[in-house]
Amino acid sequence: MSVTCNVADGIADVRLARPEKLNALTLPMLRGLVDAGRALRSDRSVRAVVISGAGDSFCAGLDFAEAFGQPREVTKAVVPRPRWGTNTFQEACWVWRRLPVPVIAAVHGHCFGGGVQIALGADFRITTPDARWSVLEGKWGLIPDMSGVRSLAQLVGIEQAKRLTMTAEIFSGDRAREIGLVGAVGADPYADARALADQLATRSPDALAAAKRLFETRWNSGPRRTFARERIEQVRLMTGRNFKIARAAAFARQTPVYEPRGR
Repeated sequence: MSVTCNVADGIADVRLARPEKLNALTLPMLRGLVDAGRALRSDRSVRAVVISGAGDSFCAGLDFAEAFGQPREVTKAVVPRPRWGTNTFQEACWVWRRLPVPVIAAVHGHCFGGGVQIALGADFRITTPDARWSVLEGKWGLIPDMSGVRSLAQLVGIEQAKRLTMTAEIFSGDRAREIGLVGAVGADPYADARALADQLATRSPDALAAAKRLFETRWNSGPRRTFARERIEQVRLMTGRNFKIARAAAFARQTPVYEPRGR
C-alpha cells in the first residue's frame, strides 16, 4: 500500500509509503489519503493524527508520468464532488481540515508541490531545518490546485503566497519557519510530532474538536458570527460528559480519563 494508516493508543499514524519515488503522488495515493482521512473521521477514539513520509522525503509532489499516463482517471479525479466541493486532488489535502482532531505533519527531505499542500492541510507542521520546500507547480507552468492557494494565504499572507507560487523557489525548512509556513523546526520532526500528539491527547477530545471547528469555520468571519459560534460551542462543551470529567480531575488533581469524542 502506498498510504498506510495505523491507530494505536488514540494516535493515528498516516504515512506516505512510496519511498523509492520520494513518495511522489499517484492517483491511488491521493485516493488513499482521502479514504484514510474519512475513516479516521468516523473513529471517535482517535485523538490526534501524524502524517509523515517513509524513506528520505516527505513528498516530492505529483508523479506526472504516472498520473498523466491515465488521462481518463485524471479527468475523473479533477471533477469535484457536489457534497464536498472538492475534487480528489483537493480532498487529499482538505480532508485533514475536515477531521475534528488535531493533525500534525512531520516533514523531512523533499516537500514539493502536492507535498506542500498536504502539509498545509495539517493543523501543525514540524520540519527538519534542511528540508527542501517549494510550491513547485510554477516550474511546470501550473498553479497549486490542491487547496494550496487558500492555505498559503492563510499562513503567510497574500504577498508571500504570491511570491512562493510565482517563483517556485526552493527554500529550506529554516526559511519555511521564518516566513510562517511551519510552526517548528527539529532534527527529528516525526518524534516531535508524536510528542505533540501525545500532549494533545491529554486534553478533552470534545474541546479540541470544538476549537478546530471554530477556527476552521470562523477564521474569516466577522465578530458577530464568530461570537455566536463561540457561545454555541461552549454551551455544548459545558453540558457534555468530558467537561465534567475535566473539571472533576482538575479539582482532584488527577489525570483525566476522557470518553470518546462526542461529535
